[in-house]
Amino acid sequence: MTTLSLPFAPKKRKTTGGVAKRVLMGGRLSDIKRLPRYVATGVLGATLIWAPLLGYLKTAPLSYRSTTSLIMPGSGASASMNVNGIGQATSYANSAFASNAVSPTETYKRLLGADRIVDAAAASLNIERAELGQPRVRLVDQTSLIHFETTGRTPQAAQERGDAILAAFFTELDALRADEVDTRQDSGLQAISDYRASVADTRAQIEALQKSTGLLSVDQYDVLLDRHLTLDEKILDQRAELNDRLAATSALEAQLGLDASVAAATLKLFADGAYIALLEEIGRTEVALTEASARYGVRHPKVQAAQSARDQAHTAALTLAQSITGLDAEALGDFDLAPDGARANLLAELVRMQVEVSGATEQLATLEAQHKDGQKRLSGFAPAAAKMQDLERDFSVAEALFASAIARAQSSKSDVYASYPLVQVLENPSLPAKPSSPNRKLALMAGIAATMMLFISLAMGWIRIALISRLMKKPGTPL
Repeated sequence: MTTLSLPFAPKKRKTTGGVAKRVLMGGRLSDIKRLPRYVATGVLGATLIWAPLLGYLKTAPLSYRSTTSLIMPGSGASASMNVNGIGQATSYANSAFASNAVSPTETYKRLLGADRIVDAAAASLNIERAELGQPRVRLVDQTSLIHFETTGRTPQAAQERGDAILAAFFTELDALRADEVDTRQDSGLQAISDYRASVADTRAQIEALQKSTGLLSVDQYDVLLDRHLTLDEKILDQRAELNDRLAATSALEAQLGLDASVAAATLKLFADGAYIALLEEIGRTEVALTEASARYGVRHPKVQAAQSARDQAHTAALTLAQSITGLDAEALGDFDLAPDGARANLLAELVRMQVEVSGATEQLATLEAQHKDGQKRLSGFAPAAAKMQDLERDFSVAEALFASAIARAQSSKSDVYASYPLVQVLENPSLPAKPSSPNRKLALMAGIAATMMLFISLAMGWIRIALISRLMKKPGTPL
């Protein structure tokens, strides 16, 4: 059977395997027939990329972001107050970064995002918490800076939300500090009450001891003891001085041959004018008697008369001397009848020394009496002074503890940064000049990048037969 082949007969179609191979391997680089398909694919891909992107940029609501910066001082602070007679109170706040166990920045980061603060900020703005959102807190490494961001539909709303978060944060921080101070103060009230009761009890015991003994304080006993010891020294000095005066008086009495009382009486007697006149009269009668005895005999009337006149004058002088001195005739016989001149000065010195001896003796007696009374008072005050010293020591300790407890309670009020360190606003919530979302530049750059990747993919698809052939050809074999 003969088969005729016509030149216009249709060609055989490629099999399914051939189509799959063409899809996989692609056509020749010079095959322009593929271009419409690649153009259509590029347009479709670009539409799928830019249509959602432009729709998002056109319909997405604007969002503005306000930033706020906080800073924590790195050094501590101390204060000291010294009250005379009470004690010293010292307040010291450690640096917030003195301990490695707790990070204050991490603590405040968690506090800024706490539910209580977000709820308080939303309530202050009269909006729902979901509308306010959660602030974005960021820490800067190796610094004490804390940044947080808030968002809003308008620049003013974003700034107001930052202010609200900041105000709620500081309000909560003040509340926590006040609660800490109150808790510490409450814990010290019982100790202060016990110290106050101890001070009052000791004071009552001191007052009872003062009323019962008359001893006001240990200082009073010390003063009495000092006076008593000083009195001992004065008595010893006075005894030594008296002994010196007695020795000097005795020596002068031995030199004059009479005692001081006789010397005093002699000076007193010879200071009397009547007695001196009688002595002069005795002298004249003695002269008359001597002259009569020289001329006449013992029994001559003139001698007898002269002798009688002398005896009368002597008797009158003796009587006057007894009345002046108060001494008897025997004692008057020892009188110095020549007290004039230097001897008179010695008699006066003896009398003066005797007066000083008498004064020193009286002074010594007075000092000894005072010493005896002082010794008696000290003996009576000694037990009370010992008890008073114990009570005053207990009172001083109780008063110091009481004052210290009060000082600690008061100083703890000023140490509000002990657990919650000081934090300051470095930058107030900013007023954003442009929206943070949607980010048009980022969206456009993403669209451009996606479009370039699409074109690169299409280009690689166009030349894939050459690439696949080059990869599948054995090494050393030319294309």
